[in-house]
Amino acid sequence: MARTKEFNEDQALDKAIEIFWHKGYNGTSAQDLVNHLGLSRSSLYDTFGDKQKLFVKSLKRYQKQNLDSLNELFENAENIKTALTEIFKQAVIESLQDRITKGCFMVNSAVELAMHDPEIAKIVHDNQKVVEDVFCNAVRKGQKLGQISEKQDARSLARFIFNNYSGIRVLARAGEKDKQVYDDILKAIFSLF
Repeated sequence: MARTKEFNEDQALDKAIEIFWHKGYNGTSAQDLVNHLGLSRSSLYDTFGDKQKLFVKSLKRYQKQNLDSLNELFENAENIKTALTEIFKQAVIESLQDRITKGCFMVNSAVELAMHDPEIAKIVHDNQKVVEDVFCNAVRKGQKLGQISEKQDARSLARFIFNNYSGIRVLARAGEKDKQVYDDILKAIFSLF
């Protein structure tokens, strides 16, 4: 008779996100996963397969959670420029307050693995396209409402926003803690809007 699972898979994936985000794929051992998730090796492997499959499921869950939040933010935003400003300000706050310099799990995965792992590369690439589309739609909405300048094409501006957001997250992962560095970057970014 098969045993029933005595843990919540979503909670286990959230814990996997934490450890992979902190240590990266290559820095996370099987024992780290067992310890952090609080599961036996057999439960871990029976449920998620190998470390690679767990990483992929974790990255996809992270992607969905962040995409849902981003879509909700822009759907409910009365002022798109303000919403964009808040996204960047929140990234800076997290970067300055983060004791373990996590950055962004998706960006970290892109830097660490995309070049060597086609499955991760596809997830990262698809994420870039989807997030760029969300930013593009938001910029268009902001332009129609007169909140964002029409000097720049919406698609170009969306790519610029995505790239700069990713760059801020890389700075955070590298341990940048000087608020003035981030303030200078944000000032330059928002001068184009």
